[in-house]
Amino acid sequence: MISLSQSPAYDEAVIFSEGKISTDAFEFAITFTPAMDEVFWTRRQPDSNNEIMTMQLVEGHWTDPEPVFFKAKSGWDFEPQINPQGTRLFFGSTRPLPDSSTSNGLHQWYSVRNLNGWSNPVPLESPFIDESVIMYLTSSEKGNLFFTTGEKGDKPEDWVIYQSINQEGKYQPIERMGSAINFEGKYIAHSYIAPDESYLIYDAKRDSGQGGSDLYISFNRKGHWTKALNMGPQVNTPLTEMCPSVSPDQKYLFFHRGDENKGNIYWIEFQPIKAQLEFQSKNNSKK
Repeated sequence: MISLSQSPAYDEAVIFSEGKISTDAFEFAITFTPAMDEVFWTRRQPDSNNEIMTMQLVEGHWTDPEPVFFKAKSGWDFEPQINPQGTRLFFGSTRPLPDSSTSNGLHQWYSVRNLNGWSNPVPLESPFIDESVIMYLTSSEKGNLFFTTGEKGDKPEDWVIYQSINQEGKYQPIERMGSAINFEGKYIAHSYIAPDESYLIYDAKRDSGQGGSDLYISFNRKGHWTKALNMGPQVNTPLTEMCPSVSPDQKYLFFHRGDENKGNIYWIEFQPIKAQLEFQSKNNSKK
């Protein structure tokens, strides 16, 4: 059970851990270990670079927030995500690749959990290292990876959601997800895949939305993704909502809400919203 704050209401998103995780800085992209005794998120102070912060639950008390030990010495890190097994911590970084003195893009790195904690991170292998931008990578229980990237020459507003299937421990070539998810809009990004791949949540800016980027959800029905639905006014506002994740126990939806200059991490009970939207999706498919 999360003990950083009182549980949120089921019908209204509220700021998460105000004053400790959510501060006057710009916070987004939060992730927990399966036991929910360790948390990582991104913080950006005014006029500063992104950095990954962490806290641990020790003898029933949370430690003070601090930067991760593997903080980039050159470049910056952001958007941590832990896989469902709790064995890998993925994150994006502009730090130089090994055997290089300068950065050549935004790559995904990962740290492995061992008996002594988290290892020094290494870049995610091919086909990911071959791309100049791989952003907000999440993993399913099968090890399939979902993330944001684009074709050469694309502007950030044209990037969309891609995936790479894990076959016997080897990642297959990346492939763009279909039009049910990547339909009209800009800034289609930050996909969170359910551990069992039953749903995908991401953000996008669309004319039919609430204002800025909104959160959308698509359901996997017998191997086919349904057309993504706006997650509604309980989640979305005229501000920007982005970078969704769901707690390992599947009880809470976390996301960033804010504007260009400041914003916090919010949370809300997830299951009532999910049930309502899944019902709506099934009804839509019957029309």
